[in-house]
Amino acid sequence: MGAAMVKDVRAVATKRQAYDVVIVGGAIMGSATAWFLTQNPDFDGTILVVERDPGYEFASTSHTNSCIRQQFSSTLNVRISQFAAEFIQNLPKHMGPDAPRLKIHNFGYLYMADTPAFADVLRAGQKVQTAAGAGTRVLTGQQIKDAYPFYNVDDILLGSLNTKDEGYWDGITVFDWFRRQARAKGAEYIRGEVMAMTRNAAGTAVESVTLASGQVIGCGHVVNCSGPRAAATARMAGIDLPVEPRKRYTWVFTAEQPLDRDLPLTIDPSGVHFRQDGKQSYMAGGHSDPDPGAAFDDFAMDHSLWENKIWPAIATRIPQFEAIRVQREWVGHYAMNTLDQNAIVGPHPEVTNFIFQNGFSGHGLQQSPAMGRGVAEWLTYGEYRSLDLSPLGYGRIARGEPYLEAAII
Repeated sequence: MGAAMVKDVRAVATKRQAYDVVIVGGAIMGSATAWFLTQNPDFDGTILVVERDPGYEFASTSHTNSCIRQQFSSTLNVRISQFAAEFIQNLPKHMGPDAPRLKIHNFGYLYMADTPAFADVLRAGQKVQTAAGAGTRVLTGQQIKDAYPFYNVDDILLGSLNTKDEGYWDGITVFDWFRRQARAKGAEYIRGEVMAMTRNAAGTAVESVTLASGQVIGCGHVVNCSGPRAAATARMAGIDLPVEPRKRYTWVFTAEQPLDRDLPLTIDPSGVHFRQDGKQSYMAGGHSDPDPGAAFDDFAMDHSLWENKIWPAIATRIPQFEAIRVQREWVGHYAMNTLDQNAIVGPHPEVTNFIFQNGFSGHGLQQSPAMGRGVAEWLTYGEYRSLDLSPLGYGRIARGEPYLEAAII
């Protein structure tokens, strides 16, 4: 499956020849940014969102498992998710009385450690999380067994669990509201693909983008929201970005003997994760070993992965799941930041009107409200006002100094 997946990326001519903000990529990150800009009374500029796949059939947003957690190793990432949890569960307050009332299905995340080293990582993370107000608890293997008798915990030394604002949420509905309201408030969306960028003579700014149609559009700022394609987009501006697509596989299955209580999103030491998905269905995810970069258009399923890795790990951890049946399966992409698995956000230090919103490494959906708000603040005021996202800036990339996130799935 290649570029032909999106058969026509020729843009309808835009309403203007230039825009104050051009957003490359209109999935949840680009639409969150457009929405927050349109909501800010101090922003009076024009917005263009360029999306090559307006049906979002191949967007990472559409392939997400749509979960949220506060179990991160840095306080900043905890705060980012806490804002998202508040936003998700109070949509009418943020988006108006017609917005739906959504809930987080709090089956929680359960990290399992089978080595002393990872048990120490969980203990350290729990201290960070509880200091920030999260409800994370550390549990012995026996305490896990007492709460969830279906687990085999013979090899488990420690677990960490939080069932407050951790679990499934309806990310597609929030995305739809971001996009529709941004358009209603004046953000212009077009079907098209950015193919090139032109910097000014001094090299300090991108002055225009060129679409596949040949149209050249002037820009005040360019925001890179192109997900797994982020590095290719950055190269158009002459910028290196350590972000690459990584394939992530998902299966939905039913069990001959369903569990008698909700299954937390369980991060097994094998690297496989699985969780409740419906009343009597479950979801599992994982990746191949090794975990190489992939092509943007590689959505091929590796059917051997289920038989050789995923199902054996599930059945070992939950013997009741020895007899299960796959209902659906699909492949999506992480936009993996290979330096430190953390987001890259904000302006480039030299090409100052090129704004990053990239490298979320699997956390993008849950981080989109805070990232959209933060980037909109930066575009409006030249600074972050609600939550300081500067530790996630490009400067650390240029210096080769990781801002490491240890809690990666």
